[in-house]
Parts: sequence; C-alpha cells; structure tokens
Amino acid sequence: MWWPLATSWMLMGLEFPLVTATVSRLVDPEIHLAAYGGVVFPLSLMIEAPVIMILVASTALCKDWLAYRLIRNFIVVLGSILTVIHIVVAFTPVYGIIVQDVLGVPDIIVEPARIGLQCMTPWTLSIAVRRFFQGVVIRAGQTRLIGLGTLVRLFVSSAVLLGGLAVSSFPGIVVATVAMSSGAMVEAGFILIFVRPILRNLKASPAHPSPLTLKQLGIFYWPLALTPLISLANLPILSAAISRMPHAIESLAVWPVLGGLSFVFRSGGLAMQEVVVSLYDRPHFDVPLKKFVAMISVCTSGMLFIIAATPLSTLWFEWGAALTPELTVLASSALWLMVIFPAMSPWESFFQGQFVHRGMTAFITQAVCLYLTGSSIFLLAGVRYGQVTGLYVGLAAMLTGLGIQLWWLWRNSRRFDDHTPSL
Repeated sequence: MWWPLATSWMLMGLEFPLVTATVSRLVDPEIHLAAYGGVVFPLSLMIEAPVIMILVASTALCKDWLAYRLIRNFIVVLGSILTVIHIVVAFTPVYGIIVQDVLGVPDIIVEPARIGLQCMTPWTLSIAVRRFFQGVVIRAGQTRLIGLGTLVRLFVSSAVLLGGLAVSSFPGIVVATVAMSSGAMVEAGFILIFVRPILRNLKASPAHPSPLTLKQLGIFYWPLALTPLISLANLPILSAAISRMPHAIESLAVWPVLGGLSFVFRSGGLAMQEVVVSLYDRPHFDVPLKKFVAMISVCTSGMLFIIAATPLSTLWFEWGAALTPELTVLASSALWLMVIFPAMSPWESFFQGQFVHRGMTAFITQAVCLYLTGSSIFLLAGVRYGQVTGLYVGLAAMLTGLGIQLWWLWRNSRRFDDHTPSL
C-alpha cells in the first residue's frame, strides 16, 4: 500500500523543482521565483488548506454509500466557498491589503504575484475533488490509481512548462501557475473517471449499522481541517518575516527551490499517514510499522545529507535549478538546515495516523498550534535582531516548530493501548 502512495507524493514533489527550474530559465527569474515562492504558492495553499485533509476523512469514513454522498456534498460546498475566497483575494483590492500592507513583500514582486494568484483560481476546487476521491480509492485498496493520476498530472504540467520555455515570451510566474493549475485540473478529472467502478461497488455494499451524520463529520473533520490551515498560515508569516530581514529578494527566490528539493525526500514520510489509518486495525501491526517508519526516516535524510555534503548540491542548484552563482551559494549552505526535515516527516505522519484512526483529531490541531507558536516566536526574534539572512532564520524557525510539534504528538501518543477504540 505504501509504495503507490509514496510514488504519488514523490511525483508531486518533482513538479515543484520542475517549475522552479523552468522559471529560472525565463526572463527576470529572481523576481518571478520570489513572487511564486513568497506570495502565490503560500497564499494558494493557505486558501485551500481546509480541504487538504479530506483525503484522510474519506479514507476513514466512506464506509457506505450514504457516508460517501454526505462527504462528497460537504467537500463540493466547502471547495466552492474557498474558490470564491480565492477570487476575492486575487481579483479585488483585498490582494493589496494582504500582500502589501500585511505581508509587506518587496514592491517589485507585487504585480507578478497578483497575476500568478489569478492564474491559480481553479486550484482549490480541483484539489478538493482529487483528494476526496483519492481517499475513496485508498479505502478500496486501489492505490495504483493514485500513482497513475499523479503521473498524468506531472505529464500535463511538464508539457505546459516545456511550452512556456519554448515560447519564452510569457512571464515565468504565468508559466508556473498555469502549469500547476492545469495539472491539478487534469488529475482531478482522471481520478473522477477511474473511480466509477469503485463507486458502483460502494453503492451496492450494505449500509453501515451506524450511519454517518453531518454532526459526526463536523466533529471529526474540523479539527483536521484546522491542522493544515494553522500549519500553512506559517508560510505567509515566513514570507512577511523574510521580507523584513537581510537579503529578502534572494531568500524568497531560493525558498521555493529548497522547498521543492526537500519535498521530494519528504514524500515517502508524508505517505505514511494514510497507511497507518488503513492498516492500524490489524493485530500486531504496530511494531512492523514503527520499524518501517524508522527505516524511511533514516534513508530519506541520509540521501539528502549525501547531496548536501557533496558537489551534488552545487550541481543541482546551478545546473538543474539554473540559479545564479550567488543564489547557488546561498541555497547550498541553507540545505544543511533541511537535512533533518525528511527524518521528521514519517514520524509526524505515523503519530497523526494513530490519532486519526482513533478519531482523536484534536491532538493533531494542538500540535500544529504549538508548531506555529514556536516558529513564529523564532521568526519574531530573527526580525528584531535583523542581522541574519532571512532564509537561514526561516528554515531554523520551521525546524524549531516541527520539533515542538513532533514532541507533542509523541508525548500524547503514549497514552494509547490495545483497548483504545477506533472509528
């Protein structure tokens, strides 16, 4: 079960480096990378945040046709509301209030970022539909479809990126955001078509003895929905803090490049949550799961360490990502702060999967609140001190927050025993 999910996450992770590598080869790369990584992507993720965990909800709760219809209607309404919010932010003066007055990003990236955010309008609803049906697919054990869907998405976004590179007359921010939106829409359409046989089987299956109600769905889902919302709120905070520290443009330009590389190695760990939710009921499965998580943790961070410690980092940043020599030096030195990130992701997913399995999702929200608090305090100290490059402070703040979050999850997971009821 893990391999198809991990492959899907890894393919999604490859999309981000491809985007940044393409933008780096177009006109004014530093400006458009900063606009994409410092404004467009963080704001788009924050707006879509409430639908991110619908994959976990549909995996855990789509036990019969009635539950499926309830969750489907819920996510369509929620996704539509969030799309309206995205439109308001991208196409009205609200954008200026958020980006200029609140975030305080450099003026030179304000307008490119506005155009990019407008191009990302279909993103949220596409992600909502995709993740909901992916949960249905995972529950049916057909995880191969998820990898295929992500492969189709990567093909479409890569085609758009190559087209933009060939024409070279479009701004980098437009090429990047159109590629991301197109890939998300096509993947949602793919999973919607190929989930139909699973839905026919689900419709014919017997009703669950305890039907899911909207109230139960709300109690289960809203703490989960708050989790990525709170976590992703840190991205605009990071952008605002970095914009107020030394070397702001350079730091914002390198940020998405580092994030994309890190995401590739974190993908295996991120896939663990759905595996834990699906398999934790099996007898004596706890110990093998922990061993597997430990193996992923060591292997992924080990591979990133090898890149950071060898000329491979310079090779990627200068040739693959097409960064300038100055930005390559900055990215290579900052990569050392990211080496531990892949090791933390599998354990975060493992502990969160335990809480989701038992319906105790409030603990996940608490952990993310601690993450946001810890990283924000660190960022505030960095801004007040004002002598350290923003990129380094931002990465150290994230590492601090993730450490606190992981500690809280581990601390509360120790209360579990074999008699704790699950959903």
